[in-house]
Amino acid sequence: MASWVSLLPFLFCQLIVQAQEEGSNIPILEFTSETSINNVVQDPQTGRIYLGAVNTIFQLGPSLRLEARAETGPKEDARTCTPPPAACQDTKLMPNLNKLLLVHPSNGSLVVCGSRYRGICSLLNLTNIEQQLYYSDSKGERTYVASIEDNVNVVGVMSTYKKDGQAFNVFLVGKGYGSLDSTKLISTRILQDYREWVVFESIIEASTVQTTPFVPKYLHDFRHAFKDNGFVYFLFSRTLDGTDNKNFTFISRLCEDDHHYYSHTELQLNCGPNNRYNKAQAAFVASPGKELARVMHESGMYGEAYSNKVLFMVASPDDDDSESALCMYPLNSINERLVDIISACYSDSGKISGFPAVDIPYSSKTEEFCTSKIAVSASFCGADFLPSPLASKPKYALKESALLTKSGHLTAVAVVVENEHTIAFLGNNQGEVFKITKVPVQTCLQKKDCQSCVELRDPYCGWCVLEGRCTRRSDCRRAEEKNGWLWSPRQQCVKIVSFSPPNLSCKKTQKVKINIPSLPAMGPSDHLHCNIESFQSEGTMSDSSQVSCELPHPSLIPQTPENQDFVAVAIRLFVNKTVELATQEFKFYNCAATVRKSENTPCMSCVASQWGCQWNMNDHTCSDMDQNVGRPNIIKHRQCPQFENPDPVLIPVGYKTRISFEGINLDRYQSRVFTIGTELMKNVEEEVNFEDGPFYTFSGFNFSYDKSPETNVLFYVKDKESDKKMDSTLNVTLYNCSVGREDCSLCKNADPKYSCVWCAKQKACVYEKLCNTQHGSEHPDNIECPDPQITDIIPLYGPLRGGISITIRGSNLGIHKEDIKNITVVGEPCIHQPEKYSVSTSVVCEIGPVGHLRQYWGQVEVVVKGGKRGTSSMNFTYRDPIPETVTPAKGPKAGGTLITISGRFLDTGFPPSIIITCRTGEYQADKVPSEPLTVTVKYGKSTQATIQNAFQFSENPIVLDHYPKGSFVCGGRNIVVTGSGFNLIQTAVMKVQGDNFTVASEKNDTVIQFQSPTINSSSNQLFKTSIQLDNYKKDLKPFDYHPNPIFNELTKKVITEASIIIVTGRGFSKAMTAKEAQAFVGDVSCVVNTLQDDKLFLDPPPIPPRARSRRHRRDTRPEMLDLMIKFGKGEWVVGSVQYENKNDSSLYIIIPAVIVPMLLIIAISVYCYRRKSQQAEREYEKVKHQLENLEESVRDRCKKEFTDLMIEMEDHTNDLSEGRIPFLDYKTYTDRVFFLPSKDGANDVMITGKLDIPEARRATVTQALNQFSNLLNSKTFLINFIRTLERSHDFNARAKVYFASLLTVALHGKLEYYTDIMRTLLLELMEEYVHSKNPKLMLRRSETVVERMLCNWMSICLYQFLKDSAGEPLYKLFRAIKHQIEKGPVDARVKKAKYTLNDTGLLGDDVEYSVLTLQVLVHGEGPDVTPVKVLNCDTISQVKEKIIEQVYRNLPYSLRPKVDSVTLEWRPGSTGQILSDLDLTSQKEGRWRRINTLAHYNVRDNATLVLSRVLHTHQNYDQNQENHEERNALLEDDKVFHLVRPADELDEIKSKRGSIKDKSMTKAITEIYLTRLLSVKGTLQQFVDDFFRSVLCSGAVVPPAVKYFFDFLDEQALKHNNVDEETIHIWKTNSLPLRFWVNILKNPHFIFDVHVSEVVDASLSVIAQTFMDACTKSEHKLSRDSPSNKLLYAKEISTYKKMVDDYYKGIRQMVPVSDQDMNTHLAEVSRSHTDKLNTQVALHQLYQYASKYYDGIIASLDEDPAAQSKQLTLRLQQIAAALENKVTDL
Repeated sequence: MASWVSLLPFLFCQLIVQAQEEGSNIPILEFTSETSINNVVQDPQTGRIYLGAVNTIFQLGPSLRLEARAETGPKEDARTCTPPPAACQDTKLMPNLNKLLLVHPSNGSLVVCGSRYRGICSLLNLTNIEQQLYYSDSKGERTYVASIEDNVNVVGVMSTYKKDGQAFNVFLVGKGYGSLDSTKLISTRILQDYREWVVFESIIEASTVQTTPFVPKYLHDFRHAFKDNGFVYFLFSRTLDGTDNKNFTFISRLCEDDHHYYSHTELQLNCGPNNRYNKAQAAFVASPGKELARVMHESGMYGEAYSNKVLFMVASPDDDDSESALCMYPLNSINERLVDIISACYSDSGKISGFPAVDIPYSSKTEEFCTSKIAVSASFCGADFLPSPLASKPKYALKESALLTKSGHLTAVAVVVENEHTIAFLGNNQGEVFKITKVPVQTCLQKKDCQSCVELRDPYCGWCVLEGRCTRRSDCRRAEEKNGWLWSPRQQCVKIVSFSPPNLSCKKTQKVKINIPSLPAMGPSDHLHCNIESFQSEGTMSDSSQVSCELPHPSLIPQTPENQDFVAVAIRLFVNKTVELATQEFKFYNCAATVRKSENTPCMSCVASQWGCQWNMNDHTCSDMDQNVGRPNIIKHRQCPQFENPDPVLIPVGYKTRISFEGINLDRYQSRVFTIGTELMKNVEEEVNFEDGPFYTFSGFNFSYDKSPETNVLFYVKDKESDKKMDSTLNVTLYNCSVGREDCSLCKNADPKYSCVWCAKQKACVYEKLCNTQHGSEHPDNIECPDPQITDIIPLYGPLRGGISITIRGSNLGIHKEDIKNITVVGEPCIHQPEKYSVSTSVVCEIGPVGHLRQYWGQVEVVVKGGKRGTSSMNFTYRDPIPETVTPAKGPKAGGTLITISGRFLDTGFPPSIIITCRTGEYQADKVPSEPLTVTVKYGKSTQATIQNAFQFSENPIVLDHYPKGSFVCGGRNIVVTGSGFNLIQTAVMKVQGDNFTVASEKNDTVIQFQSPTINSSSNQLFKTSIQLDNYKKDLKPFDYHPNPIFNELTKKVITEASIIIVTGRGFSKAMTAKEAQAFVGDVSCVVNTLQDDKLFLDPPPIPPRARSRRHRRDTRPEMLDLMIKFGKGEWVVGSVQYENKNDSSLYIIIPAVIVPMLLIIAISVYCYRRKSQQAEREYEKVKHQLENLEESVRDRCKKEFTDLMIEMEDHTNDLSEGRIPFLDYKTYTDRVFFLPSKDGANDVMITGKLDIPEARRATVTQALNQFSNLLNSKTFLINFIRTLERSHDFNARAKVYFASLLTVALHGKLEYYTDIMRTLLLELMEEYVHSKNPKLMLRRSETVVERMLCNWMSICLYQFLKDSAGEPLYKLFRAIKHQIEKGPVDARVKKAKYTLNDTGLLGDDVEYSVLTLQVLVHGEGPDVTPVKVLNCDTISQVKEKIIEQVYRNLPYSLRPKVDSVTLEWRPGSTGQILSDLDLTSQKEGRWRRINTLAHYNVRDNATLVLSRVLHTHQNYDQNQENHEERNALLEDDKVFHLVRPADELDEIKSKRGSIKDKSMTKAITEIYLTRLLSVKGTLQQFVDDFFRSVLCSGAVVPPAVKYFFDFLDEQALKHNNVDEETIHIWKTNSLPLRFWVNILKNPHFIFDVHVSEVVDASLSVIAQTFMDACTKSEHKLSRDSPSNKLLYAKEISTYKKMVDDYYKGIRQMVPVSDQDMNTHLAEVSRSHTDKLNTQVALHQLYQYASKYYDGIIASLDEDPAAQSKQLTLRLQQIAAALENKVTDL
């Protein structure tokens, strides 16, 4: 089957990507649905398409244009509701999922079945689905078709049913089992009323596959239904016998006219090896194309199956959705196997070839059932006396291999035949698909040449030869002609196969015949011509595959290139002038250029060339072959005159050696004189001597050469008369004995053929005849070599025990390894290692141990053959290494840590080194040891040194998450990996399969940052991405690489500093955000404001840009600048723009927007006394119109403010990164959360911890309180205690809250017990609300003790989560709000600010102010000054606050000095001035006094101020008593203001005669400033989003308490029928977001040591309200009259609501937290923190309640038998006596 796999799978997803990348100008027809689409069908008669979506049915035209829509939901329904719904209780709006959609063309109706009202169906008009033809919900269970369960699939197929001679339209339905459904797996539904039958009634009551009680256990999952040739087929998966959950795929068949389903037979289908893909996902039935049918037939595997239809199925393993496969089953094969199964049962006792093959599904019977003996045919449809239904045993499943496997979860398949080929389209589950798109998969027209067309391999495409286009076959006019249309997947184009002649001389011209076997047929009107460079000639057809063309004149042929002997010119064949058929290179050769290949053999190069050239001996030239024969001077074949065979071939350097050689084919050169030469002869040429016959000699030359031992020398020979080179192959080897043979031993080792000898006189190795020996001296061959010399020893140090190899280097160390007779080191033998011996220069031996009494250093001696000794001049030393330290001392278990070992004498046994480095391997044991391990360094075979406790293996780092989750293939995106233990890692690398990797750019213990690697791929291919931390490797899942985005050419060419730049394209948001993207106009960056998938909105550059390159700056049009977009490493220039600088444009905005309106307001107020009211109204409207211009600048202001804030927040962010978030300790945190809201506030006894108990009573009270604690640990007592209190009328809400908080502290030591009490009380509360109240109201307020207990429990359990995760974004949000508010004026008196989120706290007047930087010197703390930014309109107290904030920024708020405890002194000259809020210089305006500001004192920028602590000494008091009294008197005056006087107390300065219109105008002017809310909101948006994400992200760490409690709510909800999903959502919201997070958000000082001012609190309240709105399910209907605070975040609410829903869903899908795990966690909290709390005080306060309600508690205990058995009454009485006897302390 592998041979035809390639014919089938052209994957839908790949072709779509291709269409998107290359077919940008192809119109893509699409239709978008607001909800998920479940079913799609098409009317074959009209082409209309019908979509079955959630709550809607759509009717589309063939071009996907919406024609009509029918709303099907949501509907008021309940799971247990039996229609009609009016009779049902506890209904709610529920979505209607489309389950079945069938076209019923015979009566023009559409069958629609949904999930509401037990799956009732309706009939809609096919022409207009808004018209309902039939619907009834009162016909009972017999008309219930589909299922109300979302996960139950329903399939159907139209059919006919015959009865009483009539044929009825019906449809057969296959449906899985839902908990409230019937067990009818297959049913037949009628589509008209007939007698007792009603529409949609199940008209076949067969027990075989309908009412069996075992059916639910088989987990049927229907995927497809179809009919063919009188049979109906259903494809589904189910378990084999209901005993386990493993699925298998089956296809069942029954006869279409079988009224009892007797013929129902099931066949198991196996897909892939060992049925790996065992669960069907989707299927499609189609007839194969001719090509597929032919290959199937030729394979012989299917018999005649190729003539029938084929079932194409996608399947996946039922336990793994990460892989899928496509399998194919011919229907003939399915039918044949089904007949075999039926025949086996009814004819052969259920066996095939003696093996059991038949099973009876859905039956508990075990006795023999296949006992009949009847003959059956292929169309046999069963009988009532025969067993049914039947199924195949697994052994006889129909098995097929997978045609295609693909990663991911395939969920759809469709098959078409195009150009006789079969194409399968596959879809997967990549995200929820809400859009159905008709994609032009073929991108044929984008390809402009045949090669790129066929490289598409697109089965829809082909090359239309005579039109020169890539088209569909139907679009090619002459496609049916032979070779008129070449199909893309065949990979064939029209090609020129050969030319005749195949080549031609560049000096000739003639006609050439072009051989093109695939040439299409030419018609009478078709004209051919050839183009050769600029030459054009007519083409003539000589036969069906040959075209003749004239070649150009030689003068038109290009020059032959220097390095070759031909020039290749393209011959292009055109048809009808414009359409190119084929092209091929034709070679014009140049014989004269052949000699360039080898100048020493010109004749042979000429005549041996492939062009058939000839050589002229007279003029030594190579020319084209001619037909003249017999000319003696012309050589046409290999008979060139030449010289060869030199003797000898070895020539020594420095000795003139005579060389003889042979000359052949020299008849025409008799009596000629030749010269010989070569490059090494230094331009000297010697004459050649003629000897006998063909032999010549050359007297030789004294060569010199010392670059290598030998080299090749090629001699050339010239004819002296003509000075032309003859052919010469005289090649000899020149050698130099001295090179590489520096000593005697090396010389004697030379090959004897060189005759090299050691010349003692010259002390060199020379050619033997060059050694001048004196008469009588010994012959050089007999001279013995000198003694060995040792020049180096490596290493110079070795361990005392030996066992290491040392290398001894020198000269004359023998000729053969056997020459080494003895080696000693420091007198100790050293064992020679002959395999490492190098002639004369190197000896390796292994040292032995040194004796204890010997010295440890000495010489090395080598004895060679002949007894000659060589002794080293340097000493070798024995000593042991002493390693001391190992760095680093820790590394991961996986290994890969590069450790450095330092110490003394570490170079022992090694080349000189003071450190040793090595890389750790993996620690193999499962458990990592807790103690450091010993590091051992081994030296040779015998020595090892250790360092105790030197290195510790730690657990591998933990990788928790990474973000973002994808990158473009261009790479360069910042990828942040979070986790722990990263400080252990030395090298962190991010890898993508292949050789693509990047090294981490930043790293700390919890975060590593990489830049995604660049990969060379443009497809949507899946790449395996991982990070390698030393040796530890972790796959990043999910992480996707996306194709690079595509940018369209910029249309707007002119920009200004106030315009917005819009860049269009597609694919932007797949792997990029606005925050990461960069844009540049020229050399200036501009902010990416908004990033959508198809649009980028850019803010223009803030300053005029210039061109980025010098080339541009020299351009004559310098105003044109490149607009470049940068995504990571990818850069795209999307066009050129012209920047127009509008000077002082900001001034133009300010003047009309601010100054002009103010002047007009004044003018109106003056004129209103003189003008008529009508004229005043006109002026007012004019003001309003001008003020509306302010709206345009809101966005710019918002972005600017955000940029400023981010810059100014940088210091605070750095503080945070250094761990400076001022978290409160656990006790302070719980004190503030539990008791700060109490009536006594910070003075509450639980916070102060002070009890007024006399010393004499303290021991007794302590003992009694301990007994009371034991009593509280009795669940019986505590429950009675709480119930008694809650029944008391005077036990109000405040008391309940306080009591619950006391109880939390008292029981903190046993939080498991506390949790148990809370669960018990919550269960009682649930019963009360569920049965007698509205369940949605539960937990909404703290009306009971248990509700406050829950709030406290959450606070305890989430403390660590606040510190680890949510605290940082909350603190950043708080700091950002505070920072933004303080950037503008804040009225210290009315507590209103220019920058705020709260409209009631908005400063409605424009206050002029400027920013000052003060240089603050703190008295008594040194000369350093601290720069502090303030506003000149700040009061002195506000200035002090800002100074304290900056000077003491490293201290928490509680440790900083307070404003009243410091004084501020300004020293403008020689005298200082104390600055204060009010003094005698304060300005008065009528009866009002203005608080002093810096502007009042005229303090300038960069002024120096001194901050001093107030000294409360008597002298100081006396000196300033008068000032203090004065200031106190001033402060007591209520008529004090800061920036704005209250509007309702205007004094007499202004007239009281203003009209109503004046007042309304004043109001309108004030409300204009509401745009500041938008500015502040936009500025803070990132911080708000970050906080919401940290709280509402289930993908990160979720506190176990949240999961535990949410599961508890889900579990209890299932036990009550009237608790729906909305109620559960409300419960969760009330218990966590509203009960805990809103409280923390509104009160940051509960968790941080900070001060929350009123203006900051006002903005926090707006965000808290937004958080509350996001957690509610109800929709907020907003209008123009809605409060500004609601409107402010109206756009974001939907996003936040989805975050909440996803958070709840994510928690539900998490692994449950067991009671044991929760108790372990709680016990750890108790152990860590209980001893810090005021437990005794809490017990004492709790007893106050016991004392107050003593009688009620006693009565309750007396009535409880359990309490009586435990004597709880007596114990309480004893405690009361101890605590209240005689001396009371209550």
